Amino acid sequence: MTEEKVLTAAEQIQQAEEVARGYFKQGLNCSECVLASFLEVHGSELPHEVMTLCTGFGGGMGHTQNNCGAVAGAVMALSTVVGRTDPLAKETMEERVAELQQGVYPKVGALVQDMEALQGTLICRELCEPHGGFESKERKKNCMKLIGACAALAMKHALMAEGKLTEEAAE
Repeated sequence: MTEEKVLTAAEQIQQAEEVARGYFKQGLNCSECVLASFLEVHGSELPHEVMTLCTGFGGGMGHTQNNCGAVAGAVMALSTVVGRTDPLAKETMEERVAELQQGVYPKVGALVQDMEALQGTLICRELCEPHGGFESKERKKNCMKLIGACAALAMKHALMAEGKLTEEAAE
């Protein structure tokens, strides 16, 4: 019987980034890369078919170059940890809204704000333009870097939400 090595938080964050970049090299879109790496490194009991939820977010949402698909993948990844499995579990509408505003949205918002602070924008077109056309090698290199960053941030924020990493230790 082989013993699995337990990764530190820093190792999980680094591994999520590396795995996401590897998926990009295999032809997964930006959103798929982030979610797939998160599910692999963090672990999940979700069925593999959950990947279909992020497929349309590639190329800035259906290749429109609007919102960054890697950020969308990171939000979906973090939501596997902080999201609601039963949105109707709370008795009243007020309780349901409070659950989102007090528990889910601050955690997801922090992830999105971190990515925006890192890149200056969340718009795919603005992230890609300085690196040539969508098919250019430079743009692909930049996207692979962004995909890795989103995967790392999703892991970091998930570990913080689970109490396995403090904000101070994450810096």
